[in-house]
Amino acid sequence: MSGSNGSRTSTNASPASDRPGGSGAPGAPGSSGGSGGSGGDGGRPPRRWLKAVIVFLLITIPAGYLAISAMQSRDGGSEKVQSAKAKGLSAGYPSRVQRRIYDIPVPQNSLKVASFETNSWKVSSLYVQFVTSRDGLDRFLAKLGTGPSALKKGAVTITDEQAKKVGWQVGAAGHDWSGMVIKQKEPQPKLRITVRNDNPAHPKVYVVSTIRP
Repeated sequence: MSGSNGSRTSTNASPASDRPGGSGAPGAPGSSGGSGGSGGDGGRPPRRWLKAVIVFLLITIPAGYLAISAMQSRDGGSEKVQSAKAKGLSAGYPSRVQRRIYDIPVPQNSLKVASFETNSWKVSSLYVQFVTSRDGLDRFLAKLGTGPSALKKGAVTITDEQAKKVGWQVGAAGHDWSGMVIKQKEPQPKLRITVRNDNPAHPKVYVVSTIRP
């Protein structure tokens, strides 16, 4: 269709060739129109570049974030590490970037949300705790590709060393615990999830997500 339009333009302009200088002026638009019409779709940038850019950003943003965090941790030295440990968990949701990188989709309307992040060249971890509803826990686990049936009763999957870093009393006697570990292919995070079910309607969830860049 585009090529035929160009042809029609050239034909309609042909009488102007009798005018002085007309053979050049009308002919040029006709020929360029035909060329532009036949390549109209091809003139658009292929959409493959957009997909490539998206993939590039998905890879580089998390990697860049972890690299910057590791550099800040190294530059801060032991004093910064001790200060972070003393400060412990910070109240509030982790940032969206953190939640995406560490794969911790904290449910909306959760209570007592707090987090703590550690970074080094070899490993980075995000500690998160929150209280949610039973449905909230189900949705949280569903987004991780699993479900409540995968929680092993009596299991405390967060290590003592990890718990001490943020003052968690996971595994304490007299509580109803369950837990699971989600292992993924590196560099995807490994998640240790422990749940306190003392109040079944509002379980308290503890998560440690670890990434090895």
